[in-house]
Amino acid sequence: MRRKWLIPVIVIAVMTASVAAYAGNYYHADPSALTALVSDETVHVTETDYGWFFDGPSEGDAMVFYPGAKIETISYAPLLHLLAGQGMDVCLVEMPLRLAFLGMGKAGPVMDQYEYDHWYVGGHSLGGAMAAVYAAEHGEQLTGLILLAAYPTKELDDALLEISIYGSEDLVLNPDKMIAGKAYAPSDFCELVIEGGNHAQFGNYGYQKGDGIAAISCEEQQRITVDFIISNMK
Repeated sequence: MRRKWLIPVIVIAVMTASVAAYAGNYYHADPSALTALVSDETVHVTETDYGWFFDGPSEGDAMVFYPGAKIETISYAPLLHLLAGQGMDVCLVEMPLRLAFLGMGKAGPVMDQYEYDHWYVGGHSLGGAMAAVYAAEHGEQLTGLILLAAYPTKELDDALLEISIYGSEDLVLNPDKMIAGKAYAPSDFCELVIEGGNHAQFGNYGYQKGDGIAAISCEEQQRITVDFIISNMK
């Protein structure tokens, strides 16, 4: 009887240790990310119960942003600070164990805390894929979906705007799944391939294993990204 009782306990302990070890191995933000968490005359940055809020001049447009898997959340601060400064406020969401599929529904409670005319959800890599699942299930709450090196796996409401951006040197993104994801896109779909961009440079966390070598700087890739988002907003 004791052996029968011990087996599930041991299995649970091993699984818990494995998950902890997996989650503890992640990409860390570089120092520029900390700088982007400092408020300036255009963007006020605050730490919140869900993560960080980048409050720029916008009164009507905002996005809930899901980070990529096993990437320190603040790695996206430079990109999102720039985006907020150009006209889209951003709620950067911290995910359990840095895995967005464990917090896929977080966008709803975050949006409930604010009043904006237009809400977008978006994210990078796995975070983008999980944002797309949220958008497929809650399209009535949203104006659009913003995908950085990511693709939808469920059909999206045709009333949504989808903005898809990825780099020409991205070797992490699965090209076949990226193409297949277009079958789920709404008719209001726009795409940008950043020439010389790669997978990792949407965030500031250095080189990602398996990625291509970027031919442009991280700053340039993020500037192009923000310009495309702002120019295609509804």
